[in-house]
Amino acid sequence: MSVPDGLPKMEYRLLGRSGLKVSAISLGGWLTYGGHVENENTFACMKAAYDVGVNFFDCAEQYSGGESEKVMGDAIKKFGWKRNDLVISTKIYWGTAFGDNPVNNVGLSRKHIIEGVNSSLERLGLEYVDLIYAHRADRETPMEETVRAFNHIINTGKALYWGTSEWTAEEIASAWRYADKLGLIGPVMEQPQYNMLARQKVEGEFERLYEEFGLGLTIFSPLKIGILTGKYNDGIPKDSRLGTSNDNFVKGMNERIGDESWKKDIETVARLKPIAEKLEISQATLAMAWVLHNKNVSSAITGASRPEQVYDIVKSLDAVSKLTPEVMDDIDAVLGNKPTALIRRY
Repeated sequence: MSVPDGLPKMEYRLLGRSGLKVSAISLGGWLTYGGHVENENTFACMKAAYDVGVNFFDCAEQYSGGESEKVMGDAIKKFGWKRNDLVISTKIYWGTAFGDNPVNNVGLSRKHIIEGVNSSLERLGLEYVDLIYAHRADRETPMEETVRAFNHIINTGKALYWGTSEWTAEEIASAWRYADKLGLIGPVMEQPQYNMLARQKVEGEFERLYEEFGLGLTIFSPLKIGILTGKYNDGIPKDSRLGTSNDNFVKGMNERIGDESWKKDIETVARLKPIAEKLEISQATLAMAWVLHNKNVSSAITGASRPEQVYDIVKSLDAVSKLTPEVMDDIDAVLGNKPTALIRRY
C-alpha cells in the first residue's frame, strides 16, 4: 500500500535532555504485535509507520510472551532497514510470563535486568536497543542495585539510554539521587499513560522533574484504548480491542464498563465531539493532537492493526496548530480534570 498524498511531515523531538531525536508519533507492540495482530499485518503497519517518518518502535519482554519482540525484529530484517535510522526500545520487569519459574525472572534485580536484556536482544535479533525501560518500580530490590545494573547495560553497549515506566515522581527522583551520588547515568525518560482522561501524573506529579532532571516522556495510551475516538459511545463493538483482548490492562477496563466512572468518561467524550467538529477533525485526531500539544511529550506511542490507522494517526500532527489557547480552554472546561502542580520535596 502506498502512502496517501497530503500527509503532514513527521516531527522529531529531543528525548528529554538527551541529544536523541525520536519521532513525535511512535509505534508500539502492546496488545497487538505477536498476538492480536497477525505477522503480515504487523509488517504492513511497521512499513507504513516507517514510510511516514516514524523512527521509534517500542516493545517489552512481556508483550505476547516475547513474541512481540520477535516479530518486530523480523520486520527490521525483512525490510532491510538501517539500524542507525531506528530507535528501538524494550522494557524489563515482568519477564516473558510463559514457562519461566518466576523466581529471579521478574523484577529489577541485577540478575534479571542483565539476563532479561540479553533475552530481549536475542528475540529482537539486535546487538543493542536504543532505549531500555524499567517497566515498573521494584520495591524489593535496592534502588542502588537497579541503577548500577542499568548503567552496566549501557556500559556494555546493550542499550544507549535507560528510563522508567509507570514510576512515581519520588521513585524517579530517588534513582537520580543514587545516579548523581555514584557518578552514574540516571533515567532519561519515563513512559506513563497520558491522555485527556488521565493527566494528573504528567501535568501534576512530574512537573518538577522536567526542569530538575530533564525528564522526557514517551507516553502510552493517548486514545485511552480507543475510548477517546468515540467508538465506544454506543457500546463495545465485538471486533474492538476491548471486545477481543485478553490483556490484564484491558480486562481491568472491561470491568469498568457500565460503572459510574465509565459512564462519566463516555459522557465527557461525547461532549468533546462538537469541539472536534468545529475544528473539522475527528475525535481521535483531536485526542492525539492534544497529547502532542504538551511540550514535555517527546513521543506518543500508538498501536495500529491496519496501515490505514497509521495514516490517520499521523494527520494529528497538522491538527496541533489548531489547538489555540481558546480551544485548549474549551477542552479543559469539558474535561474538568486539569491538575495543579504538586509541590514536593524529593
